[in-house]
Amino acid sequence: MHRGWRGFGFGFGPRGFTWARGPRRRQWFEAGDMKYVILKLLKDKPRHGYEVMKELEERMHGCYSPSPGTVYPTLQWLEDEGLVVAKEVEGKKVYEITDQGRQFLEEHKDVVEDIFDRVKDAVDQALGGSMSELNQAVGRLVKQVYRTGWKARDDTVRVKIAEILKRATEEVDALAHE
Repeated sequence: MHRGWRGFGFGFGPRGFTWARGPRRRQWFEAGDMKYVILKLLKDKPRHGYEVMKELEERMHGCYSPSPGTVYPTLQWLEDEGLVVAKEVEGKKVYEITDQGRQFLEEHKDVVEDIFDRVKDAVDQALGGSMSELNQAVGRLVKQVYRTGWKARDDTVRVKIAEILKRATEEVDALAHE
């Protein structure tokens, strides 16, 4: 089951689609957590920086997408500390965990587990709870609306979709005023 951005299940909250932006932005990781997270991802398999970002976004169901400004300096730090080694593969820097990196992860096993448990709870809270069914329904609706709109051969279908959505919006709005 897809959740998050790809499943259109993330971000539909009381402030609309952009609830994660602005002054109350959710902080997924605490200072220093990223080195453990990236190292754990590299323990699974060697990756280049972009793959690290995509894998982390996937594991967080689209709730968090790390920036290059977070990932690449952390990879450089890990390399400087001897916890990973970078190799050139097809013109890309691919990072691989070293034995020292494995030992570091093992020594900090409790910290790593705590980070992943905490983040899993936060993701479950963002995507689950009483809003889960609603988020999934909105996601399916958005996906179908765009799929049908793009496939339509003329504007007649798009106009009908817009009318349906207008009626649905009015009905939902009426529920808010009951």
